[in-house]
Amino acid sequence: MEKQSFELITGMQRHCNVHRIVYDGAGSRVLFFLQLRKRILQVCQQHPKIQVIHFNDALLATFCIWHKGYEHLKRTVTLHGLDVVFPSGIYRKHVLPKFNQFDHLIAVSRATADRAIALGIAADKVSVISNGVDQRSDDSHNLSWPKPEFLKQYAIPPGKLILLAIGRPVKRKGFSWFIREVVPKLNGSFIVLFIGPFDKQPKILERVLSVVPENLRQKIMLFLGFGSDAGAIRELLDIPGADGQVRHLGRLPEEQKQAILKFSDAFIMPNVSVNGDMEGFGLVCLEAALAGATVFAANIDGIPDAIQHEKNGFLLPIEDSNIWASKLNKLIANPEGFEAHKMNFQQFTMDNYSWEKMVKAYYELFLSLRG
Repeated sequence: MEKQSFELITGMQRHCNVHRIVYDGAGSRVLFFLQLRKRILQVCQQHPKIQVIHFNDALLATFCIWHKGYEHLKRTVTLHGLDVVFPSGIYRKHVLPKFNQFDHLIAVSRATADRAIALGIAADKVSVISNGVDQRSDDSHNLSWPKPEFLKQYAIPPGKLILLAIGRPVKRKGFSWFIREVVPKLNGSFIVLFIGPFDKQPKILERVLSVVPENLRQKIMLFLGFGSDAGAIRELLDIPGADGQVRHLGRLPEEQKQAILKFSDAFIMPNVSVNGDMEGFGLVCLEAALAGATVFAANIDGIPDAIQHEKNGFLLPIEDSNIWASKLNKLIANPEGFEAHKMNFQQFTMDNYSWEKMVKAYYELFLSLRG
């Protein structure tokens, strides 16, 4: 979400004047929201030619629904996914429907738009504009981490096929499901690597949350983006012998992450269905396809807006371990047979997804609202 916001702001500056109000981490977050109306009015007074105010997530928009003083301007909101389906009855019944007061809402995927409409947003007020991906050539990354050095550092025997997953250990990502249900059905020489924030031992907050009632615990974890699947992943990694097939490398520098994407034979995104949560888009799949990894992703939520089946990846049924294992076993048995897919998937991603394309779609929408 932060990446999309950055690209939207910087990209829009090439088309029109942009006046930013952004929480940069300095000072109190609460105070930022409390002073938001005053700051918006000040900016509007300083720049009277402003015609559109865009709120780039629903949380920000929620605080601004009841603002007075700039109703004459067009107001738009981006919906990312979780900010639509957050499992709060009060939010869904009494807050989200009030978003109809805004002039237009932009969903990052068709699935996000459909959820918003189902929860009371007028369909004619919703458009879908997909996120983009950094368009960097194959040589643009400074791969100062050679593959032999990487394999040696993590004691990975040469010749093993690398299946890679990236992301926070939240339940919707399906990491523990994949380790538990799919890995035992895989054959041949392979290793599954996970990259992302991960604590090898539970910290204080996780221990405190473990005694909170489940319904409340889920809401807190979703709101904080907390690793709700971390405990299950730890247990699976502690099984004797698991280290030979599955490793969690933790959070890595961006350069190393990009290098491993290029070293990988497959990128997996095995999302599962979680009530009150959803994958709004699936940007990491695009990054993987652009890096040249063959993408295998669950056909759920907003992922199909990022991965189109057999065009820039393979969409597989959710929580069907037999199909997942069958498809990955074909790759493990014959990786050379997927080389053509890699190049085609990479080219399709480059041709169809870019931040500039996203920014242009936003700009044309903003122009249409001016009447």
